Amino acid sequence: MLRIGVLSILWALLMAGTAITIVAVSDIGRGDRYSGNRWVTRSPVIATHGMAATAQPLATQIAVDILKRGGTAVDAAIATNAALGLMEPVSCGIGGDLFAMVWDPRTHRLYGLNGSGRSALGRDLPKLLAELKGRTHIPPYGSLPVTVPGTVDAWFELHKKFGKLPIADDLAPAIAYAREGFPVSQLIADYWARNMAAFEKSYGNKGLEEIANARATYLVNGHAPGEGEIFKNPDLAATYEKIAQGGRDAFYRGEIARTIDAYMKRIGGDLRYEDFAAHKSEWVDPVTVNYRGYTVAELPPNGQGVATLQMLKILEGFDLKSMGAGSAAALHVMIEAKRLVYEDLAKYYADPAFAPVPVRWLISDQYAAARRALIKPDRALTDIGPGDFKLKDGDTTCFTVADKDGMMVSLIQSNYRGMGSGLVADRLGFMFQDRGELFVLTPGHANVYAPGKRPFHTIIPGFLLKNGDPLMSFGVMGGDMQPQGHVQVLTDIIDFGMNLQEAGDAARWRHYGSAEPTGEARDGVGTVTLETGFSSETRKALEKMGHKLTGPDGSFGGYQAIWRDPKTHVYFGASEMRKDGQAQGY
Repeated sequence: MLRIGVLSILWALLMAGTAITIVAVSDIGRGDRYSGNRWVTRSPVIATHGMAATAQPLATQIAVDILKRGGTAVDAAIATNAALGLMEPVSCGIGGDLFAMVWDPRTHRLYGLNGSGRSALGRDLPKLLAELKGRTHIPPYGSLPVTVPGTVDAWFELHKKFGKLPIADDLAPAIAYAREGFPVSQLIADYWARNMAAFEKSYGNKGLEEIANARATYLVNGHAPGEGEIFKNPDLAATYEKIAQGGRDAFYRGEIARTIDAYMKRIGGDLRYEDFAAHKSEWVDPVTVNYRGYTVAELPPNGQGVATLQMLKILEGFDLKSMGAGSAAALHVMIEAKRLVYEDLAKYYADPAFAPVPVRWLISDQYAAARRALIKPDRALTDIGPGDFKLKDGDTTCFTVADKDGMMVSLIQSNYRGMGSGLVADRLGFMFQDRGELFVLTPGHANVYAPGKRPFHTIIPGFLLKNGDPLMSFGVMGGDMQPQGHVQVLTDIIDFGMNLQEAGDAARWRHYGSAEPTGEARDGVGTVTLETGFSSETRKALEKMGHKLTGPDGSFGGYQAIWRDPKTHVYFGASEMRKDGQAQGY
């Protein structure tokens, strides 16, 4: 997506044949003193005291303001997430789940938090199947895909361990914007209108009563707010105030939980007060692999972060640098690695409390070598491929914050498919996620539905370290694009020497069609969609190898990243050009 302003100017210069020279400071991630005509939207943002990169400029500003007030990176992350739940409801909110990694400079350790919620304790598989009335999948809308929202509990877990300011201070900026209003940004306005139209189409005239609360909350005078239009959410402001005053129990054991219980009973949903009272987040150890001397960290399942590590272990055996960035040879081995790994993802990835996941085997050198040996240098494998495209529609927000003391946070939060289920409880101001859509209905499958179980999750924060020190906190949002995006960003930086912003701006590919953890079978070689930055020669070569290419569909994720120079401790920030956001430091 090209925007007015600097993007148009750069594009005009390129079309006129003007060479744009990019000179970056030395060190990997900051650039290798590259000088040439690699297309890039801007230079990385550089600062010493703190940095934030988010998908909404006002949220970025809130994060920086919290840092300036003496808050930690976690304080700023909570403030940012609360703001994005208001300003970017098309992707996130307190009706959804949260995953985070935090580098703590005091203990010199990377922490992981799984803040995902569970299915209703009072609904077992036979009851669910009866409620589905013959459908073979859990639908994206209504009460059936709703699981307990884990975000608020995750905020308080993070704050208890790493926060400094009162959580009321962290939530205050979002509360003020919710009451006073804010101007909706361009891309979010487009997603907003599409989501509300999809709800009305899905629910139909008979279902408009079910989404009456959503319409009352998210429409302005009967329409989705457009670009630059002021949007207010006083109900969400009141909910945030209850949380600020009453803590996490206000949400899971107090008035909010009881309001949700009454609402779910009225609409025929299965979530109850007891489900909220039983909820808790889980601190987990990040899973790591060594990739060309760098330590890449992801969170273990029920998320899909290990897929990034599997892909990197396979790719480590190829000389990507000599193949060249954007070349058919490099894209071919990356796509084939993705296809191989996603077969494992579909079979093994699930809630480890119900189905142990063989993570160490999946990321072992021996297994990576065996999978790598299957890749042919000049031909796409024909016996692996896609299921349906269910994961392609996941919408998420990721952001990253770093403070003056060296604490770095990578946080990713989502309602799953767009705005979520379409359901908003009475006067609470937020929509429930539809993450339960990702359960399988087949008994014996690792990801089969069960009461009190966490579904397979797509959202994954990312982290990069070197010699035990933090280098980069980052994320790439967008359903099953996320592991693919993590690999592309990391190889752009590590193998191809791009700086932080170049890696975000570089043209991306996305493969659709692998078997999925929702039970769909693979189907041939699948399809690959390429952004327009790849050459016609690369496209032709990939097609000659047997890959099926389609035109760009706009679903290439959304990247935010912060790099910390290990010697000077200077921060470099980058933000996704495909979103409305920005990076800012001080």
